[in-house]
Amino acid sequence: MSQEPSIPVDISILDKEYRVACPPSEREALERSARFLDGKMREIRHTGKVIGNDRVAVMAALNITYELLQLRATHAPATHEVLPASLDVQALGQRIRETLERCKPAETDLT
Repeated sequence: MSQEPSIPVDISILDKEYRVACPPSEREALERSARFLDGKMREIRHTGKVIGNDRVAVMAALNITYELLQLRATHAPATHEVLPASLDVQALGQRIRETLERCKPAETDLT
């Protein structure tokens, strides 16, 4: 298995720009993931029940994880059809966490 060189990919989540290193073959999946996460975070923020982008991000992560685990539990044999083998979700998540940590603005949480 060959390692693809990573390229920088700019994504936008809650109107903030992030640059994430990603193999070219995973770019489309990364962009879809960013759009999905952005949508979930906007839904949560829109309710007005969660204040602060950090908390919105945690709630979105919890909701997405819950949905994934429910999907796996109900469709365990078909999981490979939902998540292609070429998409290493854990590695992608780690790259996103590392990038978010590097790009973390110096802001105070007033909540």
